[in-house]
Amino acid sequence: MVMKTILIIGAIMTSVSTVWAAQAPTKTEPATEARIDGRADGVVPPPAVKAPAVDQAEIETAVAASVEMLLARQEGPTKAEWPYQGVYRVGATDDDPESLIEGRGRRRTVIPIGYRVGGTSIVGNALLRVPGCDEDDMRRAALERARSFVVTSTSHANMNPKYDGGYDVRGWGYIYGGDFLLAMRERGFVADADRDRHDAAIQFYLDGLAAIEIPEVGGWNYARRGPLSAPSGTSPFMTPPGIQVLIEAERQGFPVAKGLRDRAMAALELTIGEEGVVAYSAARKTRESPDMIPGAMGRMLAVETVRSQTGVGTDEAIRAALAAFVTHWDELLKRKQKNGTHVAPYGVAPYYFFYAHGYAGEAIERLPEAERAAWRDRLNRLLMSVRDEDGSWNDRVFPRSAAYGTAVTVLALTAPAHAARTRNMPAPPKAVKVKEIKAAAPDDV
Repeated sequence: MVMKTILIIGAIMTSVSTVWAAQAPTKTEPATEARIDGRADGVVPPPAVKAPAVDQAEIETAVAASVEMLLARQEGPTKAEWPYQGVYRVGATDDDPESLIEGRGRRRTVIPIGYRVGGTSIVGNALLRVPGCDEDDMRRAALERARSFVVTSTSHANMNPKYDGGYDVRGWGYIYGGDFLLAMRERGFVADADRDRHDAAIQFYLDGLAAIEIPEVGGWNYARRGPLSAPSGTSPFMTPPGIQVLIEAERQGFPVAKGLRDRAMAALELTIGEEGVVAYSAARKTRESPDMIPGAMGRMLAVETVRSQTGVGTDEAIRAALAAFVTHWDELLKRKQKNGTHVAPYGVAPYYFFYAHGYAGEAIERLPEAERAAWRDRLNRLLMSVRDEDGSWNDRVFPRSAAYGTAVTVLALTAPAHAARTRNMPAPPKAVKVKEIKAAAPDDV
């Protein structure tokens, strides 16, 4: 078994290295220390980190091993899921997989479908990202099972956008489920016979986001107070990826509710305070103190990445967010794999840990090319320094959530090749009505 695993990882590494090299920037000569630190270009270098240096071969080996681990951890009745597990759970029903249920009687609780769809989709995107996917039959089969699950999950009762409001994570399913299905579509990994249902599922998730938009404020928040019809603070933890999926949907020709993205962008501006600090949520212009930057760097990276992507951000803001991330990284580390959620003084929850690293990877790619190597060096060192003994990455106390942490790490480590790739433009979707998606059998969701 050990020899088989070594051979499989070696095959993946060969494929990854070959395609990775083909996708890498044309300048492949080794970077000098001066250029890595940005001094040769007159740019102020990033803050130093204590973690040891990491070379590209180590990263490729880790990514290849991560692919193997993620494939082995796909679970559920049809082996189609990588459910994210956090502290939030909901009442279980007879249709829920027993493997996701805890407790007995009135205490029976289950991982909510929003976490199941969201976690599955994030891992799916990571597997798509690693070079060599086109020729990898095992990966393609796993992705197809995940794709089918995300499509059929639109019929789950707790994915219906008509609900009472309050704390709820179905919006995570809308965002990441839509993002994964759009990515599969762009890669050409959807069979012709499945295209109409696939596109209808994308539209379902887009319409779901429109339905749960925060009135009078814009954007989205999983921690809503009161009914959906009531105004609430927007979440800079949830709204940035929501905006990004709308951008990609529009690029592929899907209709998006008029003004939805503009209102979400305006809501994000409310969260930005003095010196770039970003509040946990805001319904009006924040007065958050810059003293809270050590707990806000993940949100800062997410907000500034999207602001840059939409043309309203600046390189200076990206640099400031990245500098805060590197400088105050120890504050994130204090909460990694700890119990509790928003602990004083900064209110950093464990699930912010890899979220912040994921957006750091994206933010670096928004900077001028000459600056990226130095920041990438810092990020790679930090990520590799927190790899667990089994080769995975996990910021929670739940073993199952290693799939999420590992997937986000893979997304961060492979960001350069992903950003440099040529993007496909699939044909616009046909006018498929959401109601045409047939209800899935209980075992499928």
